[in-house]
Amino acid sequence: MTLTNTPMTGRRRLTQAELDMMIAAHERFLEGRPGGKRAALRFLNLAGLEFSGRNLADADLSASILDGARMIRTRMDRCNLFGSDLRKANLTQASLVRADLRGACLRGANLTQADLTQADFREGQIAIPHPQKGLNSLRQEPRIGSADEAIFTGATLDGSKLHGVSAFASDFTDCSLKGATLTGANLKDANLAGADLAGASVSNCNLEGADLSGAVLSGVDTSTAKMSGAKLGGSLASPTREALTAAVVALEKIKANHAWCETGGKEGAPAKLDGADLRPLGETLKGMRLTAMSARGACLVGMNLAGTQLQGANLEGADLRGVNLQRADLRGAKLTGANMTKADLRGAAIGVLPLGPGRENPATLNQARLRYAHAQAADLTSAVLDGADLRGANLTGATLVSTSFRDTDLGQTIGMETA
Repeated sequence: MTLTNTPMTGRRRLTQAELDMMIAAHERFLEGRPGGKRAALRFLNLAGLEFSGRNLADADLSASILDGARMIRTRMDRCNLFGSDLRKANLTQASLVRADLRGACLRGANLTQADLTQADFREGQIAIPHPQKGLNSLRQEPRIGSADEAIFTGATLDGSKLHGVSAFASDFTDCSLKGATLTGANLKDANLAGADLAGASVSNCNLEGADLSGAVLSGVDTSTAKMSGAKLGGSLASPTREALTAAVVALEKIKANHAWCETGGKEGAPAKLDGADLRPLGETLKGMRLTAMSARGACLVGMNLAGTQLQGANLEGADLRGVNLQRADLRGAKLTGANMTKADLRGAAIGVLPLGPGRENPATLNQARLRYAHAQAADLTSAVLDGADLRGANLTGATLVSTSFRDTDLGQTIGMETA
């Protein structure tokens, strides 16, 4: 695709009222209601305008000026933003799944917690008009996507195409870049602390001076990347050969734990897997009965534990980043100091475990890291989250009766106002 890069002064300036009318018509179009019309917002000056909370999925905003626009929680899935200027735009929690951002400028933009799954940031071919002859004389000029000094904290960029993009000194803290293509990208001095790059391609990527502290680098080949001065302390590589061998033994213990639950204690025993790397087990634990299992300090990053029964389990200090715990039973579980960044806890039971008449154990998540965790409709009745970090977590619809949040960091937490 090629777009004409006319100067900003040549773009028609839309008023907020005009924009609102066009968006309303687009929303009617998406809903199949009368009077609907797909939004064609190409080559316009929309700088500083308000888009927040609106639905612009499949709209065309190519080559438009969106400098400083407010697009908080705006839905722009599959949106055409080819060659657009989004400098310093506020795209916090916006949805840009499979959006076309080729040749776009995101310098200084705020994309905190935005969903950019499979978005395309690659180079775009821009048509430049002759200064005197105008559109009668065009020359082609490649434009590299720019995201220098942009904020992607907690964002999802899984499978995104960032080939050749410039993201110098950008903040990717705790974001997910699983399977992303970063070939030839410039991430010099970028902050990737705690980011999940599992399976990402970083060949010929410039990561000089980048902070990869605590980053997940499983399946990542950095042999051709520029890594001079990069910080790798605490980063998580692929499971070792020893971990793969140990996982076979761990699985037998897990099966014994399941049998112990199934037979009321007549067979098997609670598994003790403290410090183990359980990632090689993948989805094996999904739906199993693992009451009273001990996995203190264990590594379960990215595993699927949906529906797993973990009542009274000891997971203190465990690495549970990105773990799927949907509808899991964690009543009475010990999760003090656990890292549950971006964990999926939707519909999970994380409350009180009854032990008998007058006896019960609450789930304890003291000092746990739950940044950007998805805990919609979770039951946290009487759970103890004292000193926990819930910045950016989604608690919409969660049950928070008698939940303790003493000294808890609730900055930018979603859903607390209706809890």
